[in-house]
Amino acid sequence: MPDIDIDFANRLTVLNKFKHVPARLKNRKHNTGVYCHRVPSDPFKGLCTLDHKAAEKADYFKLDLLNVAIYKDVHSEEHLTKLMNTEPLWELLQHKEFVEQIFHIGNHYEVIKNLKPTSIPELAATIAVIRPAKRYLLDQGWDTIKKEVWIKPSGSDAYYFKKAHAVAYAVAIVVHMNLVCESIGQ
Repeated sequence: MPDIDIDFANRLTVLNKFKHVPARLKNRKHNTGVYCHRVPSDPFKGLCTLDHKAAEKADYFKLDLLNVAIYKDVHSEEHLTKLMNTEPLWELLQHKEFVEQIFHIGNHYEVIKNLKPTSIPELAATIAVIRPAKRYLLDQGWDTIKKEVWIKPSGSDAYYFKKAHAVAYAVAIVVHMNLVCESIGQ
């Protein structure tokens, strides 16, 4: 089953427009997952009765609708495209005050400073190295990181990022970097 994440400035705006059933994560509501088709659900709690992993095994398709606040400052599709396609000032990632403002990496300045990413693929790999299963790569060079970072770790409980997720987050980080620079320039 594919793992589909969709980012929104405010996910509730979207969720209020169509019927859905929130996914279940163990014994509680999944923070982002929803089903947009019929699934077994608890009429009192309004949640899917199956844990999201069990639901996946039963071929139910979950979407993760994520709140990503940076998109509130994006004015249009054209603006987003411009932000995505503008090469950011990578050297800003060597300044703690800047990194602390940036979506998804704000608490990881030391990793960013150590790896010094200068492209979206390197930033994606850096995001993956932040995860526990790939943390061992932190002190390795880029050659080793690029060879090993996207290999699925053994053990089902090892938390890691798949390449597609990491690249998507890297692009969102570039958007946010460019938004911050844009706001400073105004």
